Amino acid sequence: MSSNLFPHLLSPGRIGPMELKNRIAVTAMGVSLSEDDGTVGERLIAYHEEQAKGGAALIISGVTGVAWPVGAVAMQQTAISDDKFIPGLKAMTDRVHAHGAKIAAQLHHGGFVAAYSHARWGHPLWGPAVPPPPKGNFTDYFLMEELAPLAGMKAPQLKILEKEDIAIAVQQFGDAARRAKQAGFDGIEIHAGHGYLLSSFTSPYTNSRTDEYGGSRENRLRLTLEVIAAIRAEVGADYPVWIKIDSREVGKPGGITIEDAIANAKMVEAAGVDAITITSYHDTSNGKLHSESNIPHLENWNLPATAEIRKAVKIPVIGSGRIEVDSADNAIGKGEADFIAMGRKLLADPHLPRKLTEGQTEKVRPCVYCYTCVSAIYMGEPARCAVNAGLGFEFESEPLPAGASPKHVAVIGGGPGGMESARRLAALGHKVTLLEKSDRLGGTLRFASLAYEPNERILEWLRREVKEAGIDVRLSTVATPDLLRSLKVDAVIVATGATRGMPPIAGGDQDHVYSGDDMRRMMLGESSDELKRKTGLFTRIATKVGAATGATANLALVRKATHAWMPLADTITIIGGELVGLELAEFLSERGRTVNVIEEAPRLGKGLTLVRRMRLLAELAEHGVGLHGGVTEIEIGKDSVTFTDKAGARQTVPGGNVIVAKGAEGDLSLADAMRAEGFAVHAIGDATGVGYIEGAMRGARNAVRAVAQAA
Repeated sequence: MSSNLFPHLLSPGRIGPMELKNRIAVTAMGVSLSEDDGTVGERLIAYHEEQAKGGAALIISGVTGVAWPVGAVAMQQTAISDDKFIPGLKAMTDRVHAHGAKIAAQLHHGGFVAAYSHARWGHPLWGPAVPPPPKGNFTDYFLMEELAPLAGMKAPQLKILEKEDIAIAVQQFGDAARRAKQAGFDGIEIHAGHGYLLSSFTSPYTNSRTDEYGGSRENRLRLTLEVIAAIRAEVGADYPVWIKIDSREVGKPGGITIEDAIANAKMVEAAGVDAITITSYHDTSNGKLHSESNIPHLENWNLPATAEIRKAVKIPVIGSGRIEVDSADNAIGKGEADFIAMGRKLLADPHLPRKLTEGQTEKVRPCVYCYTCVSAIYMGEPARCAVNAGLGFEFESEPLPAGASPKHVAVIGGGPGGMESARRLAALGHKVTLLEKSDRLGGTLRFASLAYEPNERILEWLRREVKEAGIDVRLSTVATPDLLRSLKVDAVIVATGATRGMPPIAGGDQDHVYSGDDMRRMMLGESSDELKRKTGLFTRIATKVGAATGATANLALVRKATHAWMPLADTITIIGGELVGLELAEFLSERGRTVNVIEEAPRLGKGLTLVRRMRLLAELAEHGVGLHGGVTEIEIGKDSVTFTDKAGARQTVPGGNVIVAKGAEGDLSLADAMRAEGFAVHAIGDATGVGYIEGAMRGARNAVRAVAQAA
């Protein structure tokens, strides 16, 4: 079945002489999946091959180092700096071509941003001039355990390029282009954005030179234009070459503006590129800005600039930066962009293009914009995805279908781990019985979706997948050994989540003090003896009415209604500054509450990925939320909370209500009990230790593989 829902996005297009079957490109991303010596191995090949199978017209393989290891920005980065790298690159292009996709190499030199090159090999950072000093330090948002690997690192040396060095860099780009063509790439994207070498020369913020490579726009673009010319000399006029440029530099006074970008676009067009990819960059010393430019948290962040540049040039323009498929189709239809390069969406589901083409839009696994992917790179690890546990593991063979000998598997727990396990097993042809003790699926993901709306997308996707798979779902059902024996199951997956008790805190037994589970039940229309004791008659009636009418099952309605009324005081103190506590603080402050968060660890935000943490902590501070780390001696009073701050002073903050968002622990008691009864048991998710969505989805994948492969 084909779809006419996205006629522009799914229409064929052309970049120079290269014909493309649709307008969807995999944006260039450094995913750290090459080998340690820069060569391309099976892990990166399989990753890109899956994207080709998924129907993207064009795959742009990211940050391919023209001077590697000089200019390297991440571990296991792809290299193209020597002929010895050609065989691995050729193996990759062949595998991609076998599935009908085109693939381009993004030629890259990290310049001032090549911290990995310095940290690993001691190489100086290449650039045009000594840049302005940083205005902040984004490592302030690192947890203490994340800072440990940075201990003892020396400040990098800068290599301010002489003309001879510039000539070397130009030659490196030209030589890399030749290798890319030899390796079978269908085109080249020149990376001239994101503060890297070419961008640092282009930007008036970092380029204060006074020779022919600095000063005027023509001089600042001279290096980029020389690179374009060198590449054209190597690959010829009929080979697709395009360039990625910044539309602006956020947080850099005097940096690139949209007016600059338009003029720059005209100049690179005149120099002979076939298309322009539009991005933006930021002041890297400002933590929040790491999600406000090239990997934006705001939808369509770069589209207005893309439209402006599109009006100024005659060659195709490629848009990027959290663009939903409806917006992508609309932008192309209006002539505001010619192609859309997607990153995080195609990490979450590399088969998005195929599913759109087949009219299966609801089958697309949604990205929840949690920044697991890029935060892993920041931490020196290969890219991961919270909702797609197979990212980076495409090289592993998938379990075989059940065939004529399906197993009967009981999955206990209807949260994300349980639903993911059930749908994966069903897809392999196994019989699945999903047991959930509450009256609906979702587990703690329902409350997480209330506080952070993108989580609801994966919640609803999992529910649909379970429903469409025809799985035997038994709600309001407690799993017992007798029940499992009656079902004659061959294996059991336990995904019952963590226990969330009230930790011992002075004053924690008062009625205005709620546990995290109390809050979850109150917001979702559930009840308990503890909650009944702590809430008034009106709240209890409202909770019952909401549950009876189904209103509290509608998370969008609850989010909207709680702006008008919540049974909570105007002042709230949250004890616990990890993921749950901070997202709850965001939810409550948006609803007009005065909120303080206190946390015993020195730094807040454990459980949040680094890039999301940097944004959320900054926004909470902007909204007036009190953030207190490193506290001790917490005492809950009648309408306040007193603690000793990290400086040793006693502090008191108001707390008409106090919410204790801590105390979650893995709980293997059910799994152990079932093993004692003789069942083959696999425990996953928060039952094994709090791992949130990523832990649940990864545990599900691993458990299903183990069940399917067991004799």
